[in-house]
Amino acid sequence: MGSRNYLQAFVFGLIIGISSFVQCMSTLLDTNAILTVNASQGSARKMPDNLFGVSFEEINHAGAGGLWGELVSNRGFESGGRHTPAHIDPWSVIGDYSLVRVVTDLSSCFKTNPVALRMEVLCDTDGVNACPVGGVGIHNPGYWGMNIEQGKTYKLILYIRSLDSVDVVVSLTDTTGVQTLATTNITATDVSNWQKMEIFLKAIATNHNSRLQFKTNKKGVIWFDQVSLMPMDTYKGHGFRNDLFRMVANLKPGFIRFPGGDFAQGKSLINGYWWKDTIGPWEQRPGHLNDVWQYWTDDGLGYFEFLQLAEDLGASPIWVFNSGFSQNEGVNPSNIQTLVQDALDGIEFARGDPNSTWGSVRAAMGHTEPFNLKHVAIGNQNCGRASYRDNYLKFYTAITKLYPDIKLVSNCDGSNSQLDHPANLYDYHVYVNANTMFSMARTFDRTSRIGPKAFVSEYAVTGNGGLGNLLAALAEAGFLIGIEKNSDVVDMASNAPLFLNANTPSDKGFRPDAIVFDSYRIYGTPSYWMQQFFSMSNGAILLDSTLQTNTSNSLTASAIWFQNKDNKNYLRVKVVNYGNNKVNLRISFDGLNPGSIDYSRSSKTVLSSTNVMDENSFKTPTKVSPVKSLLKKFKNDMNVILSPYSLTSFDLLIASKNIAHLNAIYDNSCVSI
Repeated sequence: MGSRNYLQAFVFGLIIGISSFVQCMSTLLDTNAILTVNASQGSARKMPDNLFGVSFEEINHAGAGGLWGELVSNRGFESGGRHTPAHIDPWSVIGDYSLVRVVTDLSSCFKTNPVALRMEVLCDTDGVNACPVGGVGIHNPGYWGMNIEQGKTYKLILYIRSLDSVDVVVSLTDTTGVQTLATTNITATDVSNWQKMEIFLKAIATNHNSRLQFKTNKKGVIWFDQVSLMPMDTYKGHGFRNDLFRMVANLKPGFIRFPGGDFAQGKSLINGYWWKDTIGPWEQRPGHLNDVWQYWTDDGLGYFEFLQLAEDLGASPIWVFNSGFSQNEGVNPSNIQTLVQDALDGIEFARGDPNSTWGSVRAAMGHTEPFNLKHVAIGNQNCGRASYRDNYLKFYTAITKLYPDIKLVSNCDGSNSQLDHPANLYDYHVYVNANTMFSMARTFDRTSRIGPKAFVSEYAVTGNGGLGNLLAALAEAGFLIGIEKNSDVVDMASNAPLFLNANTPSDKGFRPDAIVFDSYRIYGTPSYWMQQFFSMSNGAILLDSTLQTNTSNSLTASAIWFQNKDNKNYLRVKVVNYGNNKVNLRISFDGLNPGSIDYSRSSKTVLSSTNVMDENSFKTPTKVSPVKSLLKKFKNDMNVILSPYSLTSFDLLIASKNIAHLNAIYDNSCVSI
């Protein structure tokens, strides 16, 4: 009798279980996927304040000919080397060789960059040897053409010398020299010693492919050196090209890593980035050959300017310094102390008191207060080098002794096993195809929760990313959602490279990139727009979310709570659909009254396109860009449709009182975004 009752109870329970299972499966089949967001306090965790940022490298003419506003290329005539004569590219001669001859010599008044340009004019103002109409001279096209705009003023600085009086016409013209955009005369009777000239040129017309030229019809010899032309409207007068600066600022980066990358180490040590050569008066900076990416940089965008850039962006500076290695050379640990001291001097320059040795140099450059340098990376991709750990430990010991608050980044990967040396962070780089990148969303799920955290300083889709397509952006978005969910072990992440001057030869650059530009135009690739979806994640609250789906592994999602600049509370749900079918998604919330969502001020933003391989261009700069719309009102759960190959963000305005308990998770350092 007892057994029979037990059997009946078992069968009855089984029927109920199957019924419930079928009902649940039916719901999932009807909706394709269910995302459950737990908005209760117990499931919430604050993410790092600087989780997402940018990585700047002098690559693709990102700085020289890009973010840095200098319009003259090879302004000090140093790029040809210190032997004479040296090539003067891209400077060119105006006139026939029989009338004007140009050569470099070592007559500069600057010891750190001794090369100057000697121009010998063989024709004269009149007579049988008269110069052509307008005279002869030299011109500089800048970086594939200077952008000169009507009504704007440009500051020209140059150094000039001649044994005789000079009469030189200075002009901004089109590429042929026919259309004059701005002009003035340099006349001087005594320039036997080097003289600094400062001239302001106001453009009367616009030409995006202009040049700077110097012409004369007076016989004699004139020396030129350190010729600079800067727009007067750079950001805050700090030298940064406004439109490029704004593009970066719109990402709201929590940090900026600089100056690279391979640029920091060079192919050879002599061409590494040595910060002391990049500070002080620009005329005295020797510049150096960027031998990794094969172009000259005058280092106008130097260590000081990078620190200033970070401050202007409101981002934490992360300085990558040379750990004793180039791509082809290495410094033995027994000889590394000089570089250790150089790193300590660099930190003092950034953080030292204005009366300190190097802090006083910074103060003399116009920044009395210290910069907020709290992170340094010891080398770049050097972990595989035989002496890296020995060199690293010497840097680590010296820096932590004097600056115990600075967080140090090791080049060695600690994602799969514990590091065998002390570090605050470890560097992690990933360049893979799109499918692999998307599959790496769970990479840090398996990482130990003990030990140094990851700094994913360089990530990008390569191979099938084209010049920056939607597929790459979606794969990267999936990876970043994984980083959000693992932000307890990933402290920071940045895409790389950041910039591409579209004129950069394909064999001397790196593609794809986030921001593409030329002398006057600019656009963001789909990856750039994707990163904006994560711009509010820094310091936000991560909510636990569970995704049930029958669409294989093509969906991934996260949920956060953030405050906007007006201190309004939003719950943001981001979902990547990495599949070629639309998805019916149901979003439900635990621990949150559905009535607390103000749908009238909530929105949906979608990044998608008609073809997953679509790219942006100068002609169609927003072909793949976010589309924002208002949400309709839902009574309880949200039932939404996700487009194929799309990134969707649902920004739900929440009444503060309904999620006030989450405020306890914020610490005092968290500032509303």
